[in-house]
Amino acid sequence: MSERTLISPAQLGRTRGKIAYWTVLAVVVTGFTVVFLGPLYWMVANGLKSTAEFTQVPPTVVPDSLHAANYSAAWKVMDLAKLLFNTLYYAFGALAFQLVLDVAAAYSLSKLRPVFGKAVLGMMLATLMIPATVLVVPQYLTVLDMPLIERNLLNTPWVIWLPSVTNAFNIFLLKRFFDSIPGEILDAASIDGASALRTLRSVVLPMSRPVLGVVSIFAIVGVWKDFLWPMLTLPDPALQTLNVGIYSLARGVPENHLVAALAMASAPTLIIFLIFQRNIMSGLTAGSLKG
Repeated sequence: MSERTLISPAQLGRTRGKIAYWTVLAVVVTGFTVVFLGPLYWMVANGLKSTAEFTQVPPTVVPDSLHAANYSAAWKVMDLAKLLFNTLYYAFGALAFQLVLDVAAAYSLSKLRPVFGKAVLGMMLATLMIPATVLVVPQYLTVLDMPLIERNLLNTPWVIWLPSVTNAFNIFLLKRFFDSIPGEILDAASIDGASALRTLRSVVLPMSRPVLGVVSIFAIVGVWKDFLWPMLTLPDPALQTLNVGIYSLARGVPENHLVAALAMASAPTLIIFLIFQRNIMSGLTAGSLKG
């Protein structure tokens, strides 16, 4: 059977059909490119403008002269190196906790099948329907006086790490992948004398590299782009993340330096996406089919 498309091969073979096809394709691709890359270009270009040109009305699309020193000045004045280190520290700490605890939870729900496992998974997925801002107040009251240990977690890394562990989407994503692993492989490991923990470490995890890569990227980006929660729980300027630190110092620097700082803060996540975009797509679709 021939594939069904919007344009039949016969119409595409005609000169008029080819012209219409390539015209529509060029318009769509150009439009989406402008929509997605336009703001990024505007941010980078404004960071290269002088203060006078930045405030010029109407604005210039291309800078009259490039002031690359704006980026180095913003890096030094706003102490982006310290803010970047803080953000990486929180991000990789959250990643470590998610890889350990979320993998354990997903593996338990998928292969160990505890009592009321489906009910637990259903309640986890139900939390995805709750807006994140609704949970800010109860979470904040919790970290002010942590139950059991009775400690105030403000201005500590734990205030970022602990809430990030409760990621129902990542647990569901991991569980779907673990569900696709044939049971015969796990039975063979059990016959060889491997415990459930040894099977997870030596058999399941090596097969789960695509989805673990996706979870890792989501964990890092989730901490990197978060703003409201770090602003509330990390009031100490020396401990703030990149987004919160730039916001706190925004009033004391020229606007073109501020835009340059925002461009540098956005660069790492864009680079991560460009490098690992294939891994992200393959990881999201991994486990969607069995057999």
